Amino acid sequence: MKSILLHVDHDAAMPARLQVALDIARATNGHITCLQAVSYEVFAPGDFYGSAIAAAMPVIKENAEHLRAETEANLANEGVSWDWRFLYGIAQHRLIEHSALADLVIVGPSNAGENGRGPSTLVGDLVLKAPVPVLVVPGDARNFDVNAPVMVAWNGSAEAAHALRAATPLLAAAGKVYLVSIDEPSDKQRFDFPALEGAQYLSRHGIDCEVIAIERGEASIADSLFSAAQLRKCGLMVMGAYGHSRLAEMLLGGVTRRMLSEPQMPILLAH
Repeated sequence: MKSILLHVDHDAAMPARLQVALDIARATNGHITCLQAVSYEVFAPGDFYGSAIAAAMPVIKENAEHLRAETEANLANEGVSWDWRFLYGIAQHRLIEHSALADLVIVGPSNAGENGRGPSTLVGDLVLKAPVPVLVVPGDARNFDVNAPVMVAWNGSAEAAHALRAATPLLAAAGKVYLVSIDEPSDKQRFDFPALEGAQYLSRHGIDCEVIAIERGEASIADSLFSAAQLRKCGLMVMGAYGHSRLAEMLLGGVTRRMLSEPQMPILLAH
C-alpha cells in the first residue's frame, strides 16, 4: 500500500484514521495524500439570496484552516511522506476522483462532518465507485499493527473474492490469516468461490491461511464475525461489501450495513 488516500474532516474518528494511515505508511514505506474537501452546499429553506451561506462561509473556512494546521503540525513530526489537497465539493465525489492512483482509501464510519452511528453514504459511495479498497476506521482505534492477525469474512461471493485480492499486500504482512465463513442452513447461500479457492489464491502469493467454518447459531452474522475476530486477536477485518443490491441492504439490513453501523475494528471493504 504505497499510495494512501486519507479523508481529512472534523469528526471523532479523524485522530484514529490519521494514526492508522501513519502506521500503514511506515510499514510499507508509503505516501499519504491528505484530502480535505469543503462544501458550501448548505441547505437553508427560504434563503433565496444566499445570506445564510454567505454568513457560514467564513466560519467553515476558518474551521477547515484550523484542522489543516493542526493535522500538518502532527504530520511534520512523523517522518512519513505526505502531501495535502484542499478541494471544494462533496467529500465522496472528491475522494472518488482522486482514488484512481491510490492503493487504499482511509475513511471514518460516519458521513463528513457527522459523529453519529453509521453506516454512512460516504462509505457506501466509495465502496461502490472507487477502484480501490476502502478501509473504515472506527474512532476508538489506537493504532494499526500490520503484523497482527487478519480475518477475512468469506461467503463465496465475487465481492469477497475482490476484497481478498485487494487486501493481499496487508495479508502478506499479517502474522496469521483466517479465512472464516458462517455456516447457514439456508440453501440460498452463495458459493461462487469455495473457501478452498480463496486459500489457494493466497498460497500462490506465499500466504498461508487457516480456513474456519463457524455455525451460525442465534447471533447475527455481524456479531459472529466480530466475536470470531476478537477471539483470535485480529487487528483487521476484510470483507466484500453489498453482496445484495445496496438498496436492499439499506432497507432490509444486511451484513454490510450491520458491520458498518458499529464497527469494532478497522474493516477493509471492496465490492
